[in-house]
Amino acid sequence: MSAPILSLRNLRVDFPAVHGWRALLTPRDKRHVRAIDDVSIDIMPGETLAIVGESGSGKTTLARAVNGLVPLVAGEVWFDGMALHDRPDWHSVRQRVAMMFQDPVGSLSPRKTVRDLVLEPFAIHGSKPARPEDKAVALLAAAGLGSDFLNRYPHQLSGGQARRVGVARALALTPALVLADEPTAGLDVSVQGEILNLLNRIKADHGLTTLIITHNLNILRHIADRIAVMYLGRIVEIGPVERLLSAPTHPYTRALMAANPEPDPTARRERLVLKGETPALTARPAGCEFHPRCPVARPDCATRVPVLAPSPNGGAVSCHYPLTEDIDQS
Repeated sequence: MSAPILSLRNLRVDFPAVHGWRALLTPRDKRHVRAIDDVSIDIMPGETLAIVGESGSGKTTLARAVNGLVPLVAGEVWFDGMALHDRPDWHSVRQRVAMMFQDPVGSLSPRKTVRDLVLEPFAIHGSKPARPEDKAVALLAAAGLGSDFLNRYPHQLSGGQARRVGVARALALTPALVLADEPTAGLDVSVQGEILNLLNRIKADHGLTTLIITHNLNILRHIADRIAVMYLGRIVEIGPVERLLSAPTHPYTRALMAANPEPDPTARRERLVLKGETPALTARPAGCEFHPRCPVARPDCATRVPVLAPSPNGGAVSCHYPLTEDIDQS
């Protein structure tokens, strides 16, 4: 069995909760909020892992931590044998770890043409292609755009076209790993399908490993091999896509999947209704952090912290009492 291409070990990321003179008057343990807390994941070569969860669960922060865009407080990140947590040469690392940002237009410089944008990675890393014009055309073609886009500027692109330019830029240096933050956000359903087909084709052709951050649960079966579910900066469940979608064992995962719109009005699904709102990161509950909202919580859930352990669906779940039966609370 091959070794993981990306390994996260006990990752932790904190952000300042107060600034300036207020920080001096605030107790030390209240000066920061923990956005990522003790996350450990292995991703195999050629695998697509999707990270899902509510807004504020830490999905984007996790991707940025992998690429060195936010500092780690603790933990380790290993990419293809390199320790990314130990002051690596990010210039060389980012030739092999590319990122697709959430805002397809905002991530493109408005002063550059599409030609300059797709060739920019070569200029940054000092590896100018022998025939830049041909390379730009080939990159756009791989992303489903014609050469007539070369002289356009970002404001002349639709959301789907800007996303394709982002894909071309991300793949310019033939990376081994792509971190894709909401690759279908804000796109029409038909364009979403085109982008997903493009990513799947690139994965099949080049064996690309992908970490996808998404709110769009409808795309998971089409793009992911495994799913990791995050809540308050922790992984609460992870497993193969089909098993996790058909038989989620964490109450939060079950509620998240049930809340996803179902296009078939005759379809019947179990419902799991959550209580209240997601707690603030500055007021994490004791014990299992999900217990105040959990409809199946027991008294000891408020005092015992769960850990990831093998689940009945073949993955792993962080729950003292994982679900094994359908629940209907209609």
